[in-house]
Amino acid sequence: MKRRFWLSCLTIIMLASLLSACSGGKGNSKAVSPSTGDASQEEKLDKVTFTYFNAVAGKDINTNETKIGKIFEDQTGVNFKIEHLVGDENTKVGTFIASNSYPDVLVPGGSIDKLLSSGSFIPLNDLIEEYGPNIKRVYEPYYNLMKAEDGNIYFLPMSAVVGEYISAPNIEQGAFWIQRRVLKEAGYPNIKTFDDYLNLIREYMKKHPGEDLTGYIALTTQDQFFALTNPPMHLAGYPNDGGVIIDMETHAASDYGNDEITKRYLQELNKLNAEGLFDKSSFVDNRDQYLAKIASGKVLGFFDYRWQVGQAMNNLREVTQQTGNDDLEYMALPIVFDENTKDQYLDPPSFVNNRGVGISVSAKDPVRIIKYFNNLLTDENQILSNWGLEGETYSVDENGRFYRTEEQIKQTNTESFRESFGFKYFEYNWPRYGNGSTLPDGNSVGAGRQPEVAQMSYTEADKKLLEAYDIQSFSQLFAAPDERPWYPAWSIQIEQGSPAQIFTQKKSDLQRKYFPRLVLASPAEFDKIWDEYVKEFNKLGVKDYEQLITDEVAKKIDLIQGK
Repeated sequence: MKRRFWLSCLTIIMLASLLSACSGGKGNSKAVSPSTGDASQEEKLDKVTFTYFNAVAGKDINTNETKIGKIFEDQTGVNFKIEHLVGDENTKVGTFIASNSYPDVLVPGGSIDKLLSSGSFIPLNDLIEEYGPNIKRVYEPYYNLMKAEDGNIYFLPMSAVVGEYISAPNIEQGAFWIQRRVLKEAGYPNIKTFDDYLNLIREYMKKHPGEDLTGYIALTTQDQFFALTNPPMHLAGYPNDGGVIIDMETHAASDYGNDEITKRYLQELNKLNAEGLFDKSSFVDNRDQYLAKIASGKVLGFFDYRWQVGQAMNNLREVTQQTGNDDLEYMALPIVFDENTKDQYLDPPSFVNNRGVGISVSAKDPVRIIKYFNNLLTDENQILSNWGLEGETYSVDENGRFYRTEEQIKQTNTESFRESFGFKYFEYNWPRYGNGSTLPDGNSVGAGRQPEVAQMSYTEADKKLLEAYDIQSFSQLFAAPDERPWYPAWSIQIEQGSPAQIFTQKKSDLQRKYFPRLVLASPAEFDKIWDEYVKEFNKLGVKDYEQLITDEVAKKIDLIQGK
């Protein structure tokens, strides 16, 4: 009886799906129309599982164990077994290369140049042309930035903006974060400079002895060391162009590793450490330990990028929703060195062309994989990846505007739900409509950038904070980004083994050696260690590197302008 009942239900479901397709139904689990080459119009194939390596820490999972991934498997017959990074990325990738055995799909970080130079990816041009009409629609405007010198496309970046660009109402990138209770106790002051920011932390620590608080913490693990080295450029009023500052007029690149702004920043951390306000464990903690400390509510301030600390932030938001007290949550501040400096924390519209998703030379069936990628790049499936299912994780008003109810927002911000539903795995790290993209009907592709969602997401505590600073959204505290056609400079591809790549590796090694010493030394020894560091830094060939980046920035500007 159970089997007969199940088969009857299955027949009803199949008939309903067929009727929906014939009537032009708009269910979000359905792929695009036949004219765009959706997988649902093809002959059903046997199910297959491919391997997928993502070079960030995370929980390994099969995509079909998530709700979104199961829908995609129903559409395409494809499941991916996702493996995340454990340990050092370069070591892991080196193992792949040495064995000439790779997962089917690779999403590398900084090791992408090593994979490219070793021939680890297959060219995608012909696959896209024959099986990827949606891929072509999304990425063709960026082809001149995606092609390698041999004319081939080896990976698909995650930053292709589709439709009209919409800026984020909340901070998604870098900032100096401070606990809200610190601002509250100080009467919600307008904090602009690094001195003001650090003094605010000092004052709070003085007033709350014996509470086991940490004034300031930093992330310094192997793959996230930039969270310690990037702040000087932000404090000087520049966006995240990597290890360089690009002059707005001449477009000349300057590596700030030996600059006075780096010395000034490290010296302030040195003072904090001498006062017992800097967490010395910052130089030995792993990322999980760092996030746990932030989520504990004991850390008053830190610099980082929202996407790196999202898990800890979400955990704190869950506590707030249960208690109604937002004291332990953080607010992002656009901190700079000097009062008259305009901050540039918000990213301008950009295309990151040195990160993406590639199919490896070991891939068992590149055609099925590229068809899967193509199927992801429909409006319907981008809605599914970012918004979820209508009536379950989002709603639509009478004007066709997407929004989330208070309950839907609470649910979709819960880490366990994001994992089981699949948002955690499909919002990023796949071929996708880039941040800031919009749908043909004007809705934001990313739920977080939809004004209706941002406003509904704000708790009463959020609203009180916004009112205190006379702003409607948290990003309004930050200056609008200036136009930078090359942005970001860190997306410039540098050949593995080239002098430029060797310089960046030696610089990184040198900074990993000296920055802990500079921060943890007694203040009396700081200048001596700094001079020693600069002497070693200047031996690395920084001028040649700066010239190369300057030349590459000029080339990127020409490509963007169609020259």
